[in-house]
Amino acid sequence: MTQARWVAQRLKHDKPEIPVDIIAIKTKGDIMQDVSLAKIGGKGLFVKEIEDALLRGEIDIAVHSMKDVPVELPEGLEIGIMSEREDPRDVLISKDGRRIEDMPQGARIGTGSLRRTIQLRYLIPGVEVIPLRGNLDTRIRKIRTDNLDGIIVAAAGMKRMGWSRKITQVIPVDMMLPPAGQGVLGIELREDDIDTRNAVSPINHPQTWLEVTAERTFLKRLGGGCQLPVASYGKKTDNDLTLTGFLGSLDGRILIRDEVRGPCESAEALGVLLAERILSRGGEDILKEVYKTHSF
Repeated sequence: MTQARWVAQRLKHDKPEIPVDIIAIKTKGDIMQDVSLAKIGGKGLFVKEIEDALLRGEIDIAVHSMKDVPVELPEGLEIGIMSEREDPRDVLISKDGRRIEDMPQGARIGTGSLRRTIQLRYLIPGVEVIPLRGNLDTRIRKIRTDNLDGIIVAAAGMKRMGWSRKITQVIPVDMMLPPAGQGVLGIELREDDIDTRNAVSPINHPQTWLEVTAERTFLKRLGGGCQLPVASYGKKTDNDLTLTGFLGSLDGRILIRDEVRGPCESAEALGVLLAERILSRGGEDILKEVYKTHSF
């Protein structure tokens, strides 16, 4: 709701003549708070019910965290707008002020993300990853109630809630790579709704659009699930785009990480190139094992 309210405020500022109402829709991912995302399976856990309402004409736009949006959208819908990116990094909130590099062997760290789980296993020997779901309040509270050493969440969510002071460590992207689209709000709409696209177009941020396009193209080439042990991060500098990505094994023992760079107009080509490089370095075998073990 915080994200939807931000978009509503922008629209009221940019287009005050247009009435704006916020409609709350609960998704499968919102309802099943006691089950890990990997076990629920299926793509679009946080968007399907919202997309159905969009297709039925009950709402005109859908506001999503881009990291939750599948790379394949229903026919007739598109991501028409991406907001300027908030901080894309993950953060650690720890019980006693310890940073990732200071965590003891066997530390209990909470997260609901397979991507974070695999990187944590690589970073902290013997780490015990505790499945974690719920809103930010609930997850932070579980540090105390579940005797956790810390939890990993997205920096963007903490900052949007005004809780930056609760953060122990902002984790560098060279230590923990974020998922495609983290820190970005996407506005989904019907492809034929030109008036609505024009109304929300001032929110679009061209640099973010390029970066996330490369990230999501990489993800799509690897199979497309937001719960895959995959991460990608694009960064535009002048006229060039640098794209970094990784694919990890489920036990965290293998991390294949690579980087490509090229002109911004080749964002999609860079995504494909990076994926092909990682697949050729053993990524094909890792994906086969992942799909054998998990249903997405």
